[in-house]
Amino acid sequence: MQKSVKKNRRLKTKRRGKLAIVESPAKARTIGRFLGRDYTLKASMGHVRDLLKSRLAVDVENDFSLEFRVPNDKRKLVKSLRTDVARAETVYVATDLDREGEAIAWHVKEFLNEKKLLKDKLVERVVFNEITKKAVTNGIANPRDIEPLLVDAYMARRALDYLVGFN
Repeated sequence: MQKSVKKNRRLKTKRRGKLAIVESPAKARTIGRFLGRDYTLKASMGHVRDLLKSRLAVDVENDFSLEFRVPNDKRKLVKSLRTDVARAETVYVATDLDREGEAIAWHVKEFLNEKKLLKDKLVERVVFNEITKKAVTNGIANPRDIEPLLVDAYMARRALDYLVGFN
């Protein structure tokens, strides 16, 4: 009982600071040095959701809709991300510029929306071509939306790879 009281107290703390989610711990450490103490950096360790492996997760009869879930090996990480997001004022998703990076950003945002963690929170998509102080601070200063065409390209590629490899 004391554990749940402690947990509730933690989640009700005043939101402060900014959370940046990147793909790898090495990037998190480097970018954290550039951004300073106002930012908490976390690594998603790649995708936070994937297609089901236990049964067919691509519905070929329903416009190839995809069924995603958090893999067992990512549950602890996702739980930690949820806690960090609940404490932050603003969330920056700073994954790579490519199709996979865009999909990771989309998955993070979708998962957090499913859990109702973003109702009064700003989520920004941040990109930069290199990991230098100038590029990172410029990326943070100029956020953009998640690019739906890149997410669609990821979905099509993932569905195709899954369907070919599932059987």
